Amino acid sequence: MKISTTRKTSVARTVATTAALLLTVGALAACSNGAEKTGGSGGGSGSSSPDASAAQIGLLLPDSVTARYESADKPYFEAKIKELCPDCKVLYANADGDASKQQQQAESMLTQGVKVLVLDPFDGKAAAAIVGEAKAQKVPVIAYDRLINSGDLAYYISFDNEKVGELQATALVDKLKSDGVKPGDGGILMVNGSPTDNNASQFKAGAHKVIDSSGYKVLAEYDTPGWEPSKAQDWVAGQITQFDGKIKGVYAANDGTAGGAIASLKAAGVSPLPPVTGQDAELAGIQRILAGDQYMTVYKALKPEAEKAAELAISLTKGESPKGETTVKTADGAEVQSVLLTPVAVTVDTIESTVVKDGFYKASEICTANYAAACAKAGIK
Repeated sequence: MKISTTRKTSVARTVATTAALLLTVGALAACSNGAEKTGGSGGGSGSSSPDASAAQIGLLLPDSVTARYESADKPYFEAKIKELCPDCKVLYANADGDASKQQQQAESMLTQGVKVLVLDPFDGKAAAAIVGEAKAQKVPVIAYDRLINSGDLAYYISFDNEKVGELQATALVDKLKSDGVKPGDGGILMVNGSPTDNNASQFKAGAHKVIDSSGYKVLAEYDTPGWEPSKAQDWVAGQITQFDGKIKGVYAANDGTAGGAIASLKAAGVSPLPPVTGQDAELAGIQRILAGDQYMTVYKALKPEAEKAAELAISLTKGESPKGETTVKTADGAEVQSVLLTPVAVTVDTIESTVVKDGFYKASEICTANYAAACAKAGIK
């Protein structure tokens, strides 16, 4: 572009400003959906950096009622990002069980210029809109722990969720058989997870695969909105009245709903308590297992999950496209590059060899005064 020598100084300043803006837009446009090398800090209107060594990475988690998110996923993820990229910054938000709030949080992060979103959706269908907005700004999205119904995902990392349900149901059925409970003696309550959580449908499918072929009857089942323990508690209370004396086991999809179910059983004076399943190996769940209130939980090694998500996020900020270990299909049939980790069933006999051995909890965290005797009996030290 030629500028006449008769132009005023203000015009020169305008040209300089325009050139600077064009350079910034060019840097932002270089951030692809994991397919090209990148220089800026991603889509959105936030500040850019000359390379990926100071990228902003968004971490969006779904709720506050599930203890693992704040106590494990978030700190593990942040620590790994810091290890891999000391100058990178994690922008964090929790949706508190609100899909609209999560949408707003994601939009805010895009505006601030994140280069990657790691998204654990509260609602796997609604979150497809977040993936679409991110794609429009050339920001790749990793679906974390829960699958999002979008073919535009960069990656999905989770556990074999149908296997989780199978582990829970197998442990429950085997316990009923070992206790001498005959199929005609009563049945099982199924307290499933949230109807908006794709994982919950997979847990339920895996559990039904085992229970339906076991001979034990499902007395009733409930999809717990938002995984809320209080809602699980209220529902179980109603079932105790309806099926007085017939509840021989409770399939609870996670430790929170298990806690709600157990609270109802205790309040109704049910004794002995029927075996109750769980998931996530929450500290309260592990302690209930020691106390004999909860039969089992499923331990998912959250540190490897969070760390793998961090590794993928850093690779994406560099414009790399690492392959997943497998592919998983979304509800609409799109295939997504995926990493699926292996879940492990935990009973009182295996607490020491799983969550303690892996450093998920220290023995001192589990074996507080109220549980010291039970820990000694279980060999936890």
